[in-house]
Amino acid sequence: MSVREPDCLVVTRSRRKTGEKAVRTVQGVRGADPKALSALVGADGAAFALACGFTGKPGQLVLVPDAHGVPLGLFGLPPLTQRDPYLFGTLAQDLPAGDWQVKMPVESAREDVILGFCLGAYQFSLKSDGKAAGQARPRLVVTEAEQNGLAVETALSIWLARDLINTPANLLGPSELARAARAALLPFGAEVDIIKGTALDKAYPLLAHVGNGSDRGPRVVLARWKGSKAGKSAPLLSLVGKGVCFDSGGYDIKPSSGMLRMKKDMGGAASVLALARLIMTQDLPVRLEVRLGCVENSVSGHAMRPLDVVTSRAGLTVEIGNTDAEGRLVLCDLLSEAGEHAPDLLLDMATLTGAARVALGPDLPALFCNDDAVAQSILAAGVRQADPLWQLPLWQGYAGWLKSPVADLNNISSKPMAGAVTAGLFLERFVNAGQRWAHIDSYAWNDSTRPGRPEGGDSPGIRAIFDAVCRIFETNTDAVS
Repeated sequence: MSVREPDCLVVTRSRRKTGEKAVRTVQGVRGADPKALSALVGADGAAFALACGFTGKPGQLVLVPDAHGVPLGLFGLPPLTQRDPYLFGTLAQDLPAGDWQVKMPVESAREDVILGFCLGAYQFSLKSDGKAAGQARPRLVVTEAEQNGLAVETALSIWLARDLINTPANLLGPSELARAARAALLPFGAEVDIIKGTALDKAYPLLAHVGNGSDRGPRVVLARWKGSKAGKSAPLLSLVGKGVCFDSGGYDIKPSSGMLRMKKDMGGAASVLALARLIMTQDLPVRLEVRLGCVENSVSGHAMRPLDVVTSRAGLTVEIGNTDAEGRLVLCDLLSEAGEHAPDLLLDMATLTGAARVALGPDLPALFCNDDAVAQSILAAGVRQADPLWQLPLWQGYAGWLKSPVADLNNISSKPMAGAVTAGLFLERFVNAGQRWAHIDSYAWNDSTRPGRPEGGDSPGIRAIFDAVCRIFETNTDAVS
């Protein structure tokens, strides 16, 4: 699977087709003051807009005829104190087909317009008639510099994650996910290894115990990259992603309703891949390591069983209290290996617990972090980027809930509460003391279509984490300010 071209954009200098219609305009406004509207679209246009019920509320779009009868858009902007790039996704959905330029007040961020438009233009379809891919759509007119800028690369990275999450599990198993990761990383000069078979069994025993239950065997993607300006002493950022391509629950099988969207259980790996791609497009002066655990959690004669005990890469023995708590088993060996290289920051992403969704809902990824400065950097970046996360505690008072009578720890809690917290505490056992570490528990899905966020797979938190990484390592902060 390759990264798609941004077909929702058109570069100014490329519009040279004979007979092509003129570019039409959308004008951003705050409020619906008749005098201000008249200055933009004339008295008749202002009266028309007001008669159509235009109030200028954020995200509201109305088309009015100009003096020549050509449609001109008026679009309500959010308050100056509120950033919301997703709002501009409305334009990609509601404007008529054709080429549009968007004019904003000088204080409005052009990057938000481009990012939101691209996110709103995203579509995923496997229909045989190709209508979704080939239908006429609105296009945003951009400059060549904008075409290659951060906003577009951010959108394309998120498109990649959305494509992977939306792909049905029969088309995206562990090997396909691993190959997609390699295809996304290699063009930037990354060294990519795909580990399988006996080498995987030896290096990642808990991950193998999950993945070997499927006829589609597990894979581990191990990638290394270094920015063009990164020396030997450049900070090392290590990313780990959960890539469960389908989760049946194993012998502790899910009900059909709980299994329905489990193609999205590789959303952590997809999000890590999107983040890694974005870091590489911006050539951050860091050393980067990426580890993706690509497995399928199946029911079979060779699947893991409740109360199995497995020795992890770190040497800790783990009792399998529940086969549906497989994500943490996929991650823990990868976290152990990543820690062997003493990264300056270790970060994992996973669709790990329903408990996080009960606590925070679908839009807020849960952040667990053992370093207050790192946590505050990520949370502040979430506010700046309108890409929020919410911190939950690694409450050590619950650590005893993971005790096992026969092993060093159990993969589930003995209590029916604080499931997201105890999952984080389980992972923490495989993180070295003193290692700066953040764990993100994400839903990776939109249950319904909203501006900039079509129904289906998504990767919230990516923009915030990229911003935080730039600031934590004091690099490229101008790109995210």
